[in-house]
Amino acid sequence: MSRSAILPLTFALVLAGTAAQAAGVTVAIACGSVGAEQAQCQEGAKEWEAKTGNTVKVVAAPQSTSDQLALYQQILSAGSSDIDVFQIDVVWPGILGSHFIDLKPYVDQATIDQHFPNIIKGLSRGDQLLALPWFTDAGLLYYRQDLLDKYKLKVPETWDQLTETAKTIQDGERKDGNDRFFGFVFQGRSYEGLTCNALEWIASFGGGTIVGPDGKITVNTPQAAKALDLAASWVGTIAPDGVLNYMEEDARGVFQSGNAAFMRNWPYAHGLVDAGDSPVKGKVGVAALPKGDGEGARSAATLGGWNLAVSKYSAHPKEAADLAAFLTGKDEQKRRAIAGAFQTTIPALYEDPDVLKAQPFFATLKTAFDGALARPSAITGERYNEVSTLFWNAVHNTLSKQGDGATNLAQLQKDLNRLSRGGRW
Repeated sequence: MSRSAILPLTFALVLAGTAAQAAGVTVAIACGSVGAEQAQCQEGAKEWEAKTGNTVKVVAAPQSTSDQLALYQQILSAGSSDIDVFQIDVVWPGILGSHFIDLKPYVDQATIDQHFPNIIKGLSRGDQLLALPWFTDAGLLYYRQDLLDKYKLKVPETWDQLTETAKTIQDGERKDGNDRFFGFVFQGRSYEGLTCNALEWIASFGGGTIVGPDGKITVNTPQAAKALDLAASWVGTIAPDGVLNYMEEDARGVFQSGNAAFMRNWPYAHGLVDAGDSPVKGKVGVAALPKGDGEGARSAATLGGWNLAVSKYSAHPKEAADLAAFLTGKDEQKRRAIAGAFQTTIPALYEDPDVLKAQPFFATLKTAFDGALARPSAITGERYNEVSTLFWNAVHNTLSKQGDGATNLAQLQKDLNRLSRGGRW
């Protein structure tokens, strides 16, 4: 498929270099568009250009992870060489892996071993390494410390406590004249981000993980239904009705403008909400997500993260692999951690004094990443996106008051049974 058939319809193309260089080749990389991702990707690309004499085209991918996946499937299925390096979600190797080259011939083992082993494991298929870890993620609770102090409240440790605390602060702020203030914002749109949020709710109540590591469907439980019904009670009360269409940046926009007490988001948001021009600078704290109640209750954070893979249709696989290795290397990850609060996939950097000076909250993140909750992409393989779509639709129906948690999870069980081998994968 030609560039004219794909890119003008789907991507905003941004040249990282100022002009094509006489020597070297041109490598195109698709980078995310959330927060500072695009700017930091361009900065790293410029460093590689200067180092190698090659040119990089940085392509802005859609903000929605679901839209990104659909677009990448279109490009790769066509065998297009338009994009050499793809920024991919940690759950995509099972879906897209057949289109990527093995990076082991291009990267030494010592470089591979410096990353979190569980991330490398998730990016591997057999003896092949299909992507290099770039930055990792786990869900976090952001809170307004100044408002907790104002109302003499504590950081909530359970979802019930969050519900009550958020309402108290919301009522107080609205009484003080801010009728646009809400207690809690999160990612409620029908897309992969809702899968991440809802998996945290359900797992925190001991309600299963959609599909267990043994291939058994685990989501249709009373605890899971209780978690979804509680989340549905937030919409239109402590969360705006519009949260049903929120992605990460929508939630951050409300919270950073000073119009929310709590926010569920990824660690990337910290560097932005605490930036010099942020209305809430110096007023924000970060904590583990609340837990549910009952047997099996715990704090649960979904493992996220983004990685760099090289298309097998690239005309310049050697240079593309070198760009991926450079951008995911220790020096570049350190620069990104300091400049943009991107969570490194290299454990040693969580103890680096320069990183900790710039991002003190990193000291609390390593443990969270070590124990983060994986989505069931490894066990469901190429069908993970279908599984996730069914799940987030069931959750969104519940949030939208189109059936309660028990009803929608019972239907989800039937749908997953049909998709799987009689209820097992």
